[in-house]
Amino acid sequence: MSQKSYDDKAKLYLIPTPIGNMDDITFRAVKVLKSLDVIFSEDTRVTSKLLDYFEIKNKKIISSHNFNEEKNKDKLLSYLSKGIDVGVVSDRGTPVISDPGFILAKTAIENGYNVIGLPGPTALISALIVSGIFPNRFLFYGFLNNKNSHQLKELDELKNYKETLIFYEAPHRIIDTLNNIKKVLGNRTISISREISKRYEEVYRGRIDEVLSEIDTPKGEYVIVVQGAENQNNFDNLTIIEHVNLYIKEGYSVMDSIKKVAKERNVPKNDIYKEYHKI
Repeated sequence: MSQKSYDDKAKLYLIPTPIGNMDDITFRAVKVLKSLDVIFSEDTRVTSKLLDYFEIKNKKIISSHNFNEEKNKDKLLSYLSKGIDVGVVSDRGTPVISDPGFILAKTAIENGYNVIGLPGPTALISALIVSGIFPNRFLFYGFLNNKNSHQLKELDELKNYKETLIFYEAPHRIIDTLNNIKKVLGNRTISISREISKRYEEVYRGRIDEVLSEIDTPKGEYVIVVQGAENQNNFDNLTIIEHVNLYIKEGYSVMDSIKKVAKERNVPKNDIYKEYHKI
């Protein structure tokens, strides 16, 4: 069922905020923040500083983070039911994307209220466009599991994806995570952006082992961009049968899979056909 975002019902605004440089906020976001009386905030202290910076006064700021967002659903609906527009902000970047906000947005949608997502800052896009890695098809994964065995399993499930992969990672886990990516995905070309838009912003580019040798004392939040399997020729360590079966598993027909493998390996299609069928 379609739903208009600009009818007479109350609105829930998902408002991106700066990920570093305070000037990286849209005019519209500031305008909306000024118009609202109620703002649900991941960290009220961070939001208060943001509002002070833009001289936005007299707002009711309600704490809403990963541990209490579920409990805030009724509170949200109490405002929306009275026709009061509400905003949601996270500490940095776009709400919902690896940040709180999804539960509130889903609650508003399920109850027939308007949910409006404002365009704005998000670390994954900034990291992708400066990476030098193919950007048109990518998979944003967010944070990998912080338990080593679970992380290795997640990476194993991603190793044959042809799309560019994007991860978030904390400084105290970045080295271990890079080593796990290398172990499972191979020594791929990567880009790592640190402290995006801040004073000490840095971008590391190269093979994983090259980047690891450059990271001394990890600080700040990291975005890891990893070249996809197709561009890395990961089929070099697959047999022809395994390579064909890989595409069959993805939903391609046998013949289409054989054609793709022949093109990627730069060998005649008939050779792949004969090897696959053991003729």
